[in-house]
Amino acid sequence: MTTSRTTDTTTPMTGDTIDVRQADTRFHTDLGWLDSHHSFSFGHHHDPSNVGHGLLMVSNDDRVAPGGGFGSHPHRDMEIVTWVLDGELEHHDSAGNAGVLYPGLAQRMSAGSGIMHSEMNHSATVPVHFVQMWVPPHESGIEPGYQQEDVNAALDAGGLVTVASGRDDDAAIRIHQRHASMLVGRLGDDQTVTIPDAPFVHLFVATGGVTIDAKGATLHAGDAARLTGAGAVDITAHERSEVIVWESDQQVQR
Repeated sequence: MTTSRTTDTTTPMTGDTIDVRQADTRFHTDLGWLDSHHSFSFGHHHDPSNVGHGLLMVSNDDRVAPGGGFGSHPHRDMEIVTWVLDGELEHHDSAGNAGVLYPGLAQRMSAGSGIMHSEMNHSATVPVHFVQMWVPPHESGIEPGYQQEDVNAALDAGGLVTVASGRDDDAAIRIHQRHASMLVGRLGDDQTVTIPDAPFVHLFVATGGVTIDAKGATLHAGDAARLTGAGAVDITAHERSEVIVWESDQQVQR
């Protein structure tokens, strides 16, 4: 799927909210080799009221069968971050980049002026489970690029780790979007972390389960919360969990 959209303007917020979205409300694609759940409109799934949150336009929770995968296909003007939860995913692109992604190895592909890439399950026997997320770049037509970095040591140290950002110099990988950052936390049972205070925050529970302390809502694997002007919010894990947080200070204009 090819998508091209950029933003440098802010859409006003309509109020302070914490909107919980349960896993079973997501769009679902089942192709046999692919079992995918989409947090936002994607492909033939379209709901004009659900096309992203902040600058996060795509958050696909994908499971690919052994030997399966996405053959070579194009992208343009999009920052694509891939995060593996289980198994291994093999990447190749038309710029000559290649790699095998595993849990804790963050990957960013900048589609820029145009790129072709493929994503295949590296194993012939074991499924791969990963989350792929898209944000638009702050500048269109840039030279395509690629970066990957192992952040397992930082994650094992605890807390939320800034994995990808266009503004935080300490981020493991850089994205060409100066108004957004992605954080990941591997949380132990009863561990509490504070979600950043940002105009738009998307919290996705990749594994385990957490409670949003301010709301008293419990989220399980596949659930998400969309925070709009909610301030700094604490979440507490009630089992070993992994969470993915996107925070941004702008919103893609619809």
